[in-house]
Amino acid sequence: MERYAYTKNRYEALGVDVDAALENLGNIPVSIHCWQGDDVTGFEQTGQALSGGIQVTGSYPGKARTPKELMADYQKAISLIPGKKRLSLHASYALPTDRQVDRDRLTPEHFAGWVDFAKETNIGLDFNPTFFAHPKVKDGLTLSSPDSDTRQFWVRHAIACRRIAASFAKELGGPVVNNIWIPDGFKDTPADRLGPRLRLKNSLDEIFAEKHEGVVDCVESKVFGIGVESYTVGSSEFYLAYCGQNPGVYTLLDNGHYHPTESAADKISSLLAFFDKVPLHVTRSVRWDSDHVVALDDELKSIACEIVRQDAMQRVLIGLDFFDASINRIAAWVIGGRNLQKALLYALLQPHEHMKALQDAGEFTRLLALGEEIKSMPFGDIWEYYCQAQGVPAGQEWLDLVMAYEKDVLLKRGS
Repeated sequence: MERYAYTKNRYEALGVDVDAALENLGNIPVSIHCWQGDDVTGFEQTGQALSGGIQVTGSYPGKARTPKELMADYQKAISLIPGKKRLSLHASYALPTDRQVDRDRLTPEHFAGWVDFAKETNIGLDFNPTFFAHPKVKDGLTLSSPDSDTRQFWVRHAIACRRIAASFAKELGGPVVNNIWIPDGFKDTPADRLGPRLRLKNSLDEIFAEKHEGVVDCVESKVFGIGVESYTVGSSEFYLAYCGQNPGVYTLLDNGHYHPTESAADKISSLLAFFDKVPLHVTRSVRWDSDHVVALDDELKSIACEIVRQDAMQRVLIGLDFFDASINRIAAWVIGGRNLQKALLYALLQPHEHMKALQDAGEFTRLLALGEEIKSMPFGDIWEYYCQAQGVPAGQEWLDLVMAYEKDVLLKRGS
């Protein structure tokens, strides 16, 4: 407590309300993805390998094989991450029932167990249609396919998923993000760039024709992927234009889905100028969209600072998206989740209003000096206090708990 009190006084000398910062941090919901726990396998057993540029590398023991195992692992992970949590599901995580159906026939019944889990753990749910690892992905195309049967299958799938998301919103009493990402594109230079995009536009029009309460519809762009290096149908420009013409549909930012020289943080304020919500997936790319575990690096801090500076903690809908099978999967969740929380705290502990005033007054020397001084402030003391207040380990003792869980649970699982 002495270190916390001392550090709190230092921040307050800069004009930072530490109590308000901690209260704000505790109210920022973060959607944590289920697919880190089982390497994006899901429960369908279609026999299809991952596709669409998605690759999971590594063979660390203890992968979740069943819904029960995945739920237990997820619950262990979130018990070690402070703050307000949500669970992000893919459609391929439909729970086994007596009435197994293909993806275009999924209903809320197939996710009732996940709703029960959300209620038991007091978390919200978000949803994602699954447009990969399926026999109906024809020549790498789904909603933009020239084959009408293929295209309509995926339209029906997306419509079914929006209905499922609406059922989540009704059951849990809050909005549900429903995010459409498709792998569609070409390995080599296409002969026709417009045709696939017009077909995608028509597919989206069909999908969004039905109105639902509580569903936050969004579409996610990507600059390229493995196997689709030359052309991506759902580009950033395409989705921005589509969302601009279709109120109620939002473009989701994934900071791994842009050229390495682009800043996802810089895009947030541009979207906030036109949209009341900005869905966001936070990942870490290494040379390409490699979905590494989120690290507390400059990019993450920049994203967090942009959210806080614009007072957009409830407008930017934050989710995590990474998968790593080379390390303990629960530790991956915890490291990524805690780093995001640390970045948000780092951002909340800056005197943003004072810094904005310095910028508007042209006091760039003072602005630079203050910004650099903040970087060496001991915000770790505030983080430790916050973790203790949230009832989670403050330091690396969380890892001891994960390693004990690995010994007692994970290593006893078969392959």
